[in-house]
Amino acid sequence: MEEKFIAAWESNRAAAEKLGVRMRPLDVKGARRILSGSRTSDGFNLLAQKGQLKLSLEALAVDKRFTSLFTDEEANEALMRLLEAGYRF
Repeated sequence: MEEKFIAAWESNRAAAEKLGVRMRPLDVKGARRILSGSRTSDGFNLLAQKGQLKLSLEALAVDKRFTSLFTDEEANEALMRLLEAGYRF
């Protein structure tokens, strides 16, 4: 499951790069650390401005394929960030 998450993240990173948004490589541990904080990343904010939040870590964290990798608190934080930024599912 972790390998599929990393592959999906790398695919999203490549797509974001084409939009001029640079995001760093992450494993699940790094993703969980980011979602444990209360601050959105610069990459998230840039993706929101471009209407491309589907490429964000937060979108992957609430994706049904990967929810088992995150705690309820981390998934809720991701969902809250997405909703506050106007993401539509």
